[in-house]
Amino acid sequence: MSDGGRHGKKAGEKATPRRKNQRRGPTLLGSRIARLIFASNLAGLAILIVGAMVLNEMRAGFVVSKKQDLVAQAQVFSGLLSDDATTPEPALNPEAARLAIARLNLPERIRARIYTPTGEMVADSYFLSDMVDVAALPPLREPGWIARTGRDLSEWAGEVFGVFSPRRSSEALRTQTFEEEFRAAALGEQAASQRFSDRGQRVISVSMPIQRVSAVVGVLVVEGSDIDEIIRAERVALVPFVGVAVLMAFVTSILLTIGIARPMRRLAIAADRIRAGSSARMDIPQLTRRTDEIGDLATSLQAMTEALIERIEANEQFAADVAHELKNPLTSIRSAVETLERVQDPDAAARLRAVIASDVKRLDRLITDISNASRLEAEMTRLPSETIDIARFVRDVVHTYEGLSDNSEAVHVAFTDATLGARLLVRGREGPLGQVLRNLIDNARSFSPPGSKVEVRLEQTNYGPRTVARILVEDSGPGIPEDKLETIFNRFYTDRPKGTAFGNNSGLGLSIVKQIVETHRGEVWASNRTGGGARFTVDLPAI
Repeated sequence: MSDGGRHGKKAGEKATPRRKNQRRGPTLLGSRIARLIFASNLAGLAILIVGAMVLNEMRAGFVVSKKQDLVAQAQVFSGLLSDDATTPEPALNPEAARLAIARLNLPERIRARIYTPTGEMVADSYFLSDMVDVAALPPLREPGWIARTGRDLSEWAGEVFGVFSPRRSSEALRTQTFEEEFRAAALGEQAASQRFSDRGQRVISVSMPIQRVSAVVGVLVVEGSDIDEIIRAERVALVPFVGVAVLMAFVTSILLTIGIARPMRRLAIAADRIRAGSSARMDIPQLTRRTDEIGDLATSLQAMTEALIERIEANEQFAADVAHELKNPLTSIRSAVETLERVQDPDAAARLRAVIASDVKRLDRLITDISNASRLEAEMTRLPSETIDIARFVRDVVHTYEGLSDNSEAVHVAFTDATLGARLLVRGREGPLGQVLRNLIDNARSFSPPGSKVEVRLEQTNYGPRTVARILVEDSGPGIPEDKLETIFNRFYTDRPKGTAFGNNSGLGLSIVKQIVETHRGEVWASNRTGGGARFTVDLPAI
C-alpha cells in the first residue's frame, strides 16, 4: 500500500526518547577548560607573587633593623669620641680619634670613619683595625651598570611599595649621596641612608655628629656593607620558589597540551582523513567519552560527519533511484514510438499513443514530485520554526477536504480531537507539517472505497517526562501487507491495487512524510487496523 520512503514502527510500539547531550552554559567560569586554564596559569604566578612579597617584607625588616642597630652603635661611638677624642677648645683630637677607632674592634663588614666638620677624614676603621685585611679589600671603582640599575630599581621600588606599605615607607631609609648625609650631620643632625659605596657595594650608612658641649667638632660615619650578601641570600632563597613556579608552569603546559592541544589535533586529523577519503567515519571514542567541552565538540563533529555522510549516501541513492524511475517510462515511450512507426492498424496506433501519453504523464508526475522533494529539503533548513497549536492546525487542514465529500461516492475526511481539551503545542514549520497531513490523507483516500471515511485523530501521549502529540490517519482500505509495513516508506515504492490509474503516483509521498517528521524530531510508522484498513501514526514532541 501507499507511496513513500521510510522504515516505520508498528502500532503500539513506543518511541524511545533520544538522549541529548547536556552542554555547559555560556558562563566563563562554568567551563571546566576555562577553570583549568585559569588555575594553571595563576598557580605559578601566585607562587612567585607570594614568595616575592614574603622576601620583600623580610628585606624591608632587615634594612630597618640594620639601621636601628647602626644608629645605636653610632650613638655609643659618638659618645665615646665626645669624651676621649675632643679638646676643651672645643676641637677634635685626631690621634685620640684614631686610637678610639682602633680600640673598637669593629666587625669586618662594619666600617667607621671620622671626619672634621670641613670634610677632612682623620680616621678609618678599615686601615686601623687588625680584623680587616687591607690588602684583600676590593679596589676602588665606580659602580657598574648592573649596580646602577639595581640602585635605580631600589629607589623606584621604595617609592612604589611605600604607597602600599605606609609603615615600612615611614621607617625605610632614603637613598641619598654621602655629601647630603654628611652636611646634615655637620649641622648637628642625625642622618641615615642607603647607597652604593666607593667600592660598588650597597651600604647602609649612619652619620652622627661628634659634639663637645653643643659644638660639632666632627662627624662619625658608620656603614654596614653586608646588605649585598643578605640580598644575594634572599635571591638564593627565591630560587626554590622560581623553580617550583617553572615546574608548575611546565607541568600545566603538558596537561593543557594533552588535554586540549592533542585532542584538537586528533579531531583535525580525523576530519582530514574523511575529507581525503581514507576514512568513512570519525571514530574517536576516547574523545567522545570526555565530559568537558572537548567531548562535546568531538560528539558534535562525529554526529555532524555521520549526518553529512548519510546525506551524501542518501543523495547518491536518490540520484540512482531517480535515474532508474525516469529510465522506465522513457524506455516505454521509445519502444512505443518505434512500434508506432510500423503499425498500420488505427486501433493499435491509438493504444500506443495512449501508452505514450500515460508515460509522459508519469514522467511529469515524477519530475514534479522530485522537484518538490528537493525544494522541501532546502526549505527545511531555511525556514524558521514556530510554535503551533497542533489541534487547531490539524482541524484547519482537514477542513480543506470538506468540499470534496459532497457526493455519495466521495471519501469523507473526519477529525477527532481526543486530547480532552488540552492545548498541545509543538515546534515546527506549518508548510512542511501541512504537507505531511495532506500526503497521509491523500494516500488514505486513494486506498479507501467510494463512500467510506478517512479518520484523523489527535491524541496526547506521555513517555515518562516527555509529552507527545500523536496524529493518527486511518482508512477503510485493504490494509498493508505485514512484510511491507516498513518498505512503503522507501523512495519510489508503490503498490497500488488493480484498476488504479497508472502514472498518478510517483512513490515519493510517504518518503517526504518521513523526511519532514524526522526533521521535526518526530517519528512515523504504519500498521493495520483490527477491523480492516491501514493506520499511519505520527508522533511529534510537544512543548
